[in-house]
Amino acid sequence: MTDWEPARYAAYRDLRLRPALDLLAQVPDLPRGEIVDLGCGDGAVGPALLSRYPARSLVGVDSSDAMLANAALRRCYERLDLADIVDWQPDTPPALIYANAALNWVPDHTTLIPRLAAQLAPGGVLAVQMPRQGGARSHRMLREVAETLFPDRIKVAPSPVMAAGDYARLLLPLGRVNAWSTDYLHMLDPVAEGHPVRAFTESSAMRPYVKDLTPDERRAFVAAYDEILTFAYRPLPDGRVLFPFTRIFFVLERS
Repeated sequence: MTDWEPARYAAYRDLRLRPALDLLAQVPDLPRGEIVDLGCGDGAVGPALLSRYPARSLVGVDSSDAMLANAALRRCYERLDLADIVDWQPDTPPALIYANAALNWVPDHTTLIPRLAAQLAPGGVLAVQMPRQGGARSHRMLREVAETLFPDRIKVAPSPVMAAGDYARLLLPLGRVNAWSTDYLHMLDPVAEGHPVRAFTESSAMRPYVKDLTPDERRAFVAAYDEILTFAYRPLPDGRVLFPFTRIFFVLERS
């Protein structure tokens, strides 16, 4: 659990890609400059960015060696940089900083977001999409299982993601802002073992809860989480599960 698992994360590629494309559709015209896919992961959005901006230099940035290795296979990026978003700085001011499902892993958004905006070229755009699932049953139950099985051992910081209106208020002094939220209803197929919601979350939201557990402890955590999810997200007659998922979006066009 020291690094991301690209294959496991990609199992739900279509569900994760849709909000990324919804964000890209709202990006306005750009000034000159490169495109930065910040927190690019395995490069899933790289082809769409390259298709939209074929004449631009596309740079991918991520803190995971495993994800960057997979992103390189797509041959979409002119350059891939290993860096942590917390202290990342571009070599030259980019025309677009595009961050899909990445900034939710970085704390202190009231400092982070204006800092990223300040790095844009004049007229540049900051486009961000993040899950906002902290209050959802799936995520509350992660905390409940951790507190029940391993009290005082698992410390996971609350999600830093704010409401769409909070980002609008934060960024309005910097330029033109478009902010919104979307509630997606994922229809998760049955999985070979365990609950479909657990299968979806184990490559992302569940990672910080189990990263320091032993293999036996991790199996106990997964079994308890599977059991409690069965009552919260009951299967449909065909075995699929409805999984509501909220995402926050904002696009800043810097003055």
